[in-house]
Amino acid sequence: MTLSIERLRHRYAGSPRSALDGVSLQAERGAVLGLLGPNGAGKTTLISLLAGVLPLQEGTILVDGEPLLALRARKPTHMAVAPQEYAFYPTLSVRENLATFASVCRLPAARARARIEACLAFAQLERFASTRAERLSGGLKRRLNLAIALLAEPGVILFDEPTVGVDPQSRAFILDTIRDLARQGATVVYTSHYMDEIEAIADRVVIIDHGQVLRAGPLAELLAQDATQLTVMADGITTEALLALLGRIGPVERRGERCSVELGRTPASAVFAALEAAGAHVRHAELGRQNLEELFMALTHRSLRDDA
Repeated sequence: MTLSIERLRHRYAGSPRSALDGVSLQAERGAVLGLLGPNGAGKTTLISLLAGVLPLQEGTILVDGEPLLALRARKPTHMAVAPQEYAFYPTLSVRENLATFASVCRLPAARARARIEACLAFAQLERFASTRAERLSGGLKRRLNLAIALLAEPGVILFDEPTVGVDPQSRAFILDTIRDLARQGATVVYTSHYMDEIEAIADRVVIIDHGQVLRAGPLAELLAQDATQLTVMADGITTEALLALLGRIGPVERRGERCSVELGRTPASAVFAALEAAGAHVRHAELGRQNLEELFMALTHRSLRDDA
């Protein structure tokens, strides 16, 4: 299934600006789309629109060319959400929760029984089937969220910060599981603040901020688009003078004693020659491309965001 979003706009009542301002993106079947953005970027609004929690104001959402509203009316369980919050009944057991949500999905009895067993196995929750959900660890609760989302075998799955507050083992299990879902043919949209997770599982990445797409494409291409970076530490020159010298070459950034510059078409040898001419002695140098976190920070800047 291909999920296509075109020129999506949404403004909350009384808000001076749009939460989404012309967002377009595409998620392919059998692939993971990583959705990144700081607080207030519009990620939650986008997920809420896809999940049907918010009404569509402007733009189109298509699944294999079919409008999402029409698809939802025809097959309401075709898209599922594994939310950041725990989405189950705490006083029910794991199996009882799965049975309850299978009923909500209107699965026939025989299929419901089969899917419950399959999801217990997939999320490795068999040993905890009779345990009340409120007594599960944080990692097991996340796995129960996952199992519930997969009950109806959805074609499109939205994951909203699914690893918040879990231990490293559960985190690794959840990421491996999401990769497996994509390999099995699901269309996966994955939002996270953890850049290493996106780098580990995403085939494509979309970075949004202030309701607009800043960058989108295959992860490798996004990182390759950005200029090679040279990071140096030097003696015999003040930090201010070093930044000024590097600033004549390209965008610069200071990280403690280290100063980084995007080289563009300038060879690193030219930078070293300029530093030598300025009387500087380079005691450390690194040459490489930006990782996803550096690209994200460069696009969205470093100011703190307190809004949701």
